[in-house]
Amino acid sequence: MRTARSLASLRAGRTDWYRIENNAKALSADVYIYDEIGFWGVSAQDFVAAFRGEIDASADVTVHINSPGGSVFDGITILNALRAHKGGVTTVVDGLAASAASFIAQAGTKRVMARNSQMMIHDAMSLCVGNASDMREVADLLDKASDNLADVYAHRSGRGDVKSWRAEMEKEVWYSAQEAVDAGLADEVDGVASKQDEDKLAASWDLSIYAHASRTEAPAPEPLPVIEPELPVTAAPAWDMASFLEGLHNGA
Repeated sequence: MRTARSLASLRAGRTDWYRIENNAKALSADVYIYDEIGFWGVSAQDFVAAFRGEIDASADVTVHINSPGGSVFDGITILNALRAHKGGVTTVVDGLAASAASFIAQAGTKRVMARNSQMMIHDAMSLCVGNASDMREVADLLDKASDNLADVYAHRSGRGDVKSWRAEMEKEVWYSAQEAVDAGLADEVDGVASKQDEDKLAASWDLSIYAHASRTEAPAPEPLPVIEPELPVTAAPAWDMASFLEGLHNGA
């Protein structure tokens, strides 16, 4: 088992990895995802139940993220819960949005990287014990999960396709705040983080479980081509025999 926790805390029913704050008579709300997602934190089922139970369906929500990631399927569940919210959703990466947290960040209709924050994408990972057939089955499942995530990045970024994003994910790519915007994974860089805050956020996780421990230790990301939206197909005008014959008669 791999975890970014320096000291895993496994007490039952823990919900301190997220926090929900309603503001101005529930017309808006702030949600904080500040821990691992899934196994070491709390299930997406608990998160979604609290999200829907405590936040008005029409409230504008700001989701603050500082997370090294976690369970793919819990992350997808949270992503879709935020997508389905009727009010506005803004995602803000306060410190780190790595792995599963990076695609949760894509749920925002507005996606903000706080200054000095980072984002990381990589292929899905798993643990398997069994024979060769079991290993192949898990490998196939991981490919499907990673293709699904690549589709999220391609759709929200407007750049590349599933194949090109998979190639990036296989390399494990780290983005600075501005690099995430340049890659289409965020819309803007906002706010000012102090060097002390940046060091504190970086020290929150044991990132040695990844190929690179931070953006400063990873190679620069390579830009993917922007995908132009397809032009709508316009039906050809109907052929009018009478007009054609009239044109011939008039010498057209």
